Amino acid sequence: MTAGTAARRTGRTATGEAPQGLGTELFLELARTVASLAEVQGLRSFALPYPGLAQRALDRTVLHCLEVGETPPQSLPELWEWCRTRPADDPLFAVPAALLTPGTTLVHPVGRMPTRSCLEIASHGPGGGVAAHARALLDDLEARCGTGDRFRQSRRFMARHPVVHQQDRFGPGWSKAVWSRVKDLYGPIPESLLTDGVFLRCPTCGLPALPGERDRPVPGPQATDDDLWCEGEVCPRDEAPELIRDPEQAWILRSPLRMFLALPHRTEEAAREALDRAGIGHAALPGPLCAFRLTDTGPDLLDIQVHDRLQPALLAARLADSAAPADRTLVVVPEALVGRDGYRETFINALPAFLRDRLVLTTPADLVPDLGRVRGEKENDA
Repeated sequence: MTAGTAARRTGRTATGEAPQGLGTELFLELARTVASLAEVQGLRSFALPYPGLAQRALDRTVLHCLEVGETPPQSLPELWEWCRTRPADDPLFAVPAALLTPGTTLVHPVGRMPTRSCLEIASHGPGGGVAAHARALLDDLEARCGTGDRFRQSRRFMARHPVVHQQDRFGPGWSKAVWSRVKDLYGPIPESLLTDGVFLRCPTCGLPALPGERDRPVPGPQATDDDLWCEGEVCPRDEAPELIRDPEQAWILRSPLRMFLALPHRTEEAAREALDRAGIGHAALPGPLCAFRLTDTGPDLLDIQVHDRLQPALLAARLADSAAPADRTLVVVPEALVGRDGYRETFINALPAFLRDRLVLTTPADLVPDLGRVRGEKENDA
């Protein structure tokens, strides 16, 4: 029997590693499982019997470990810990760097909550996962609003207020009409996001925060990444988190909308402000969560899409699957992401060849110059 035949029969290679692709498939399944458990189980209790999807993921992980000679996890809590400590490039998974950034984990090592990458991975592939859920929630809201103005007001409110406190309802600018339309998209703050009965909110992204050790004092302005987790993950640590000491008087936006509407909102506003300063007209587009079309481009269709995604290859795949009929689409992401080593190159390499000229990766600061370059190229081609 050849080594190749043995690999096909036993599920392992001649070197003892899993066949290429099986580990990747398992990692993607685990991402979907972690994302689902975070929604339905709150991460605090893993009592038997486990939910069906969690039991299947555990069973498949055990089988995979046995095939490659690895000691398998014995329970769902142990599997959750694996998702916190074993990254995508661990030999057990061997996910290619062209698909996921090396070092990517599904559960944050400090916050012990699903990572942003986990939710992006869980949105990859058929069905669209968490991101598609966010889109469906917005579609339903739009239908209930009745008019475009009402929907835009409601959408803006949620993007700017991922957490709402009872006191906000008596402050300036509060709209009872808007709150009546969106309040069903909020819920009580779950116990899993509390620290000793207190809710922490990141002062930069406005999303939930947790200290690395739940029994330690709340981290101050000089907290490091090892001291504090926030749902945005990459926010600076130059301010202490905001404290809500009566979290029972607060409501939190549903997780899919926090991640795929509220998180990219700052980048979206910066992009719109850049266009407004340059006198460039734009109108909102249906479909993508943060997208608009330029209105003064003549016969050409030029679109803007705004994203805040840590995984450039998955972003490229998402755009390739939903490519709009625009002549060009400028994909706006935060400056901090584009500045990461390999982000731009990975994004471009992950695109199909026919889209590499149609999709332009940019930032709010570079949007107008890049738009001018794109228009110049169109004029030269004419």
